[in-house]
Amino acid sequence: MSAVVVTGLGVVAPHGDDPHALFAALMRGESAIRPVFPELPKPAAAATVDFDAARWFTKLQLAGVDRVSQLAVAAADLAWRDAALATDAVAPERLGVYAGCGMGGAAALEAAYRSSNGRVPPLTIPAFMPNAPASHVAMRQRARGPVLTYSVACASSSLAIAEAAKAVRHGEVDVAIAGGSESLIVPGVVLAWQAMQTLAHFQPGEAATAVRPFAADRSGFALGEGAAFLILESEAHARRRGATPHATLAGWGSSCDATHLTKPDAEGQARALRAALRQAGLSPRDVGYCNAHGTATRIGDAVERDALAAVWGDALDDLRVSSTKALHGHLLGGAGALEAVITVMALREQQLPPNAHCGERDPACALNLVRDTGVQASQLRAAISSSFAFGGTNSVLLFTR
Repeated sequence: MSAVVVTGLGVVAPHGDDPHALFAALMRGESAIRPVFPELPKPAAAATVDFDAARWFTKLQLAGVDRVSQLAVAAADLAWRDAALATDAVAPERLGVYAGCGMGGAAALEAAYRSSNGRVPPLTIPAFMPNAPASHVAMRQRARGPVLTYSVACASSSLAIAEAAKAVRHGEVDVAIAGGSESLIVPGVVLAWQAMQTLAHFQPGEAATAVRPFAADRSGFALGEGAAFLILESEAHARRRGATPHATLAGWGSSCDATHLTKPDAEGQARALRAALRQAGLSPRDVGYCNAHGTATRIGDAVERDALAAVWGDALDDLRVSSTKALHGHLLGGAGALEAVITVMALREQQLPPNAHCGERDPACALNLVRDTGVQASQLRAAISSSFAFGGTNSVLLFTR
């Protein structure tokens, strides 16, 4: 079976819609997290996207298309362009869409709930259904092969990428558009996350630095929105059309804790990490960077450290680690895809994005964190991106240069 390569990257993220500009902003440690909804009882912060839907949709086309689908269509289109795929490069029946979305069209649902006159828009149901983003991407790109949605909380888009890679490797499709989107920055959703006590606390003027993964004073994450997609194809297919891959998706692993709906389990995460290494045929020492799930929650960060320690053993100090959620927020269902793009960019640019805002590291999170901006990594050959979800599902993607 031919290797699976990444030939296109597309993002619509809090730092913009250019993967290179996004990565450069992260390397500078620029935070996109800002205060939102001052009318709420408690202060809230999130990382939002400056998005002009008119670049991709006419006013008529926007009817019944929630923001989560708009972002997905744009990111998938940008990935397609980046891959330089001609319209006739792949038969529609051999083109698949594999998309992750955790909660669907929150804006459409919020509008329906808040309808004061009882007039709920007639397209509310198709607007908020979780598979709407994948369907809109398929219609835009004329994909008539498998069009599948994975709704697995924070692991959604990471698993979508893994499942797409399986389909490419086994010859089920020639090209896969794989990634995910999420757009949940509406008052009702923010209130729900605040009720879970998982969102970061901050004082006035400190929203940008509120998320501090692995830090002793961490207090939680900030929501983010956006979309990211990768174009996956076999190495042989890419070679035939003269494409230059960004990276190889060499391994992936998934597992389930099967212990608790919201409390993570180190053993379950370790199984996913080992599976990705095993499939790639690599040892822990071969992997130089981990884009961690790193939600800056009290329990989650320490459990993730324990999982990495269980797998890397005495090689743990050689693994550089950072959670970029400190800068772009937590995209939930779209997080795995955005962080996969960032991990690919780290390999391409031979640079490591920082684990921002971590003043004093928690002793329970003893990792070789990327503490500074502008860190070079000229010997980086393999990197992983981890996504660990509510529900206990774990997903790890392993990329090689």
